Amino acid sequence: MTQAPARSAAGTASHQAIHAWLLLLPALVLLVSFTHWPAAATFIDSFFSTPKGSRPGVWVGAENYGAMAEDPVFWKAVINNLWFAGATIPLSIVLALVMALWVNERIAGRAFLRMAYFTPTVLPMIAVANIWLFFYTPQYGLLEQITGALGLPSHNWLGDQRTALACITLVAVWKEAGFFMIFYLAALQTLNPSLREAAAIEGASRWYFFRRVQWPLLMPTTLFVLINAVINGFRMVDHVFVLTRGGPDNASTLLLYHLYEVGFKFWDTAYASAITVVLLVVLASVALFQFFVLDKRVHYK
Repeated sequence: MTQAPARSAAGTASHQAIHAWLLLLPALVLLVSFTHWPAAATFIDSFFSTPKGSRPGVWVGAENYGAMAEDPVFWKAVINNLWFAGATIPLSIVLALVMALWVNERIAGRAFLRMAYFTPTVLPMIAVANIWLFFYTPQYGLLEQITGALGLPSHNWLGDQRTALACITLVAVWKEAGFFMIFYLAALQTLNPSLREAAAIEGASRWYFFRRVQWPLLMPTTLFVLINAVINGFRMVDHVFVLTRGGPDNASTLLLYHLYEVGFKFWDTAYASAITVVLLVVLASVALFQFFVLDKRVHYK
């Protein structure tokens, strides 16, 4: 008598498992086809030479990685990308948090401010770059008109090695801060209003309330935003392509733009595969560190 219910329960569990896998199958096929398999194929291609015409690629081992280690443009792109990420990540996160705290308050025109802050996010990357290209244009650009009105000399912002990367960094921060603000604003609106009332009764200042109450409760959101900011810091290519094309003299070349040039301009697909593998390993290592080390310091409600 006890075997029949046991078999029935096992059959139900088996049917549920099959049903679950069938539901996951479309997403699993897309994930393997467009993420895992291309990554594996790129890793394999990095150990072959670039096929040319009817001549197929041959096994060269770690030759592409050796060429990468001796490539001065690659190391210039690495240094530029570290500076770019080191500036955009904290600036965009801090600016997003400040904007979220402001528009979360009951102020006049709150809906308009939220829309204004979020508008750069919905604009296409190429459109944003062209808008800022007008701002930076020498002699008649908006920035030049402001500096001219102040009596300052004209300056080629995108044509100067000292300012080209900083100009791209400013555009990236302007583009990303509004996107991150939405996550912080959503997190702030989930906080219990009684926490603010209790802090007000106790006479706590706004800074103390933020530091002791809001900031710890926002840590899960900060971790999520940080992961996205790191990824965005190493995948920038649109703005570089439109604004500077990596110039002048590779002063604004970032890793992904250098990868684009190697793979699609010089058509050295094997070397581009090696750069891709290094970039994927670095991003995966940073993501794992954030998930397994920083996540332990995050307190979830």
